[in-house]
Formats: sequence, structure tokens, C-alpha cells
Amino acid sequence: MKVRARRTLATVAAASSLALVAAGCSGSDSGSTTAQGFPETITLAAIPAENSTDLKASYDPVIKVLEKETGSKVEFVQASDYAGVVEGIIADNVDLAFFGPFAYVVAGLNGAKMTPLGAVIKDKGEQPGYKSYGLTRADNASVNNLADFAGKKVCFVDPSSTSGFLYPTAGLIESGVIESGSEADVSAGVTPIYAGGHDASALAIASGDCDAGFAFDTMVDKTMIEKGELKPGQLKTVWKSETIAGSVFAANDSLGPDAIAKLEKVFSEQVNADSMKAAGYCDGDCRITDERAWGVVAASDKDYDGVRHVCDVTKSEKCQG
Repeated sequence: MKVRARRTLATVAAASSLALVAAGCSGSDSGSTTAQGFPETITLAAIPAENSTDLKASYDPVIKVLEKETGSKVEFVQASDYAGVVEGIIADNVDLAFFGPFAYVVAGLNGAKMTPLGAVIKDKGEQPGYKSYGLTRADNASVNNLADFAGKKVCFVDPSSTSGFLYPTAGLIESGVIESGSEADVSAGVTPIYAGGHDASALAIASGDCDAGFAFDTMVDKTMIEKGELKPGQLKTVWKSETIAGSVFAANDSLGPDAIAKLEKVFSEQVNADSMKAAGYCDGDCRITDERAWGVVAASDKDYDGVRHVCDVTKSEKCQG
């Protein structure tokens, strides 16, 4: 394992708006490792896909698996935005990260050296991936396709969101609402509102604060309905993207090839509802991350070439390294 000199987590918070739950020296600062060859402390960073008050709880089963299999203490860091996680892994202050597909691609373009450990799947036996939805209120007869978004108040999630900005932007370009180019061109075709979360985007559409907008499929089809935040049929879907590669757990290459190989095996074999329930790490549905995933399956870097293609279509400045 490569031992790294690392800045404190507090430095990342100041530099990149990473919202930290803790700061200070990690186990790898001293160069000491566990018997399994991992730093004494592993930092796992993620951002909320929804307006979560306790994001860490959805990662607790994963953390328990990692602590058992690595012998490390896992320090969970809830970031305030995608840029924070990207900066954290580039700066070697984050060992493991849960990325949306766009953030994963952008991190690589900006010099992050990392290896995919596995992509999340919604249910057992499924393939990783999801879709972006273009949405409006069910009673809004003036919006029936993306072309109808022109001139409207449109909710996006975050400028670095795959299904909440990048794929929607490509769809709006293909529909002639905006021209290919920088983020400023979005404002030329619609009035963009950045909701900050997929649930917040959907709620703003439902309340009329946005005429239309975007969120990912499971959030509006399942999660928010199960929570009672949306009623079935309250929103109508007027556009669906192609399937987007799944959100991915990635390891900082600074951990070293041996440690990463072990982590790939752990994620693909043990980070799933069946294994985690059998180990006593969770009960009930045993869903992980706030995407409410069943578990993780193997993934490779080439799985994200579709995202890179959409970057080429949009020519978004966010895609530039």
C-alpha cells in the first residue's frame, strides 16, 4: 500500500465546500496500517441525492462491512455538493467516495486517480443504471415534451448532477430549446432553478415553484411516494433519458492495488442486502445510500463512456478537466 502525506480534512472543507462531520489526522497520516493492509482510518465521502437529515444512516451497513473486512475505522463525510467530493479525492483526503456518474467522470477529467469498486442496483438481479425524468404537474396541459420547457421556470438539481443537469441539458439541446455550449446557454432557453436535491426538484415542480424540471426515476416513482411526499400521478413524466450508468463507489488509487483488489471483492460479494442481513448489519429492506439500492455489482471505467459522450454533446464547461 502506498502511504500518503495528507492534508487535514478541514483543509478540504475550506477549499472545496466539503461539509465535514469530523476533521483531524487519519490513520494513514502516521503510515500505520491494519493487518489487512489498509490505513487505520478510511474516509468515505458522499453527497445526499435527496434532502437527507441523516445520510450516514443509509451507509451504516456498508460501513460495518468495511470495518470488519479492512480492520479500519471508517470515517463518514457528508459533502455539501459534488465538487466537494471531487476535490476531496483529488487532494487525497478521501479514500472512498460514492459518486453520481457525472461527478465520477468529472473527477477523472480533473485528475482524480481512482478505481470503480462497484455500481449500485435497485433490486437483486437487476443491471446498474437509471434514467432522468423530465417532469411537470399532471394538470399542466401546456407542457407535454421537452420542447415545451422553452421559456419556462425549470428545476435542475445541481450543475454537476448527471440526471439532474447533464442528461437534461443534452435533451434540451436535442429538442432545440438551448444551444450546445456552456451553462450560460441554459439560461438563454429556460429560467434555471437549482433545487439542490432530486426530491427538492420534484417538490418544487409539484408546488408550482417550477413549471417543469428534472429528477431521477426512482426518486419520483418510488422513494417520494413511499414517504408520502408525492401522491401517485401528481407529476407526469414527459421525457425519459437513455439509461445512465449507475452511481458508483470508487477507491482512491493511493490505497494501492492490493487494497483496491480486496475492496472490489468486498463490494461485489458482501455489499448487498442478502449478505448484510445475514451478517446482522441491517434488517428489513436493508437498502443502502439514499438511492435506496439493494446492493453493488462490479463496474468498470468504460461503463461511463456514455456520460463522456453526453459531455461531448453538451460541450458543458463542467465536463472540462
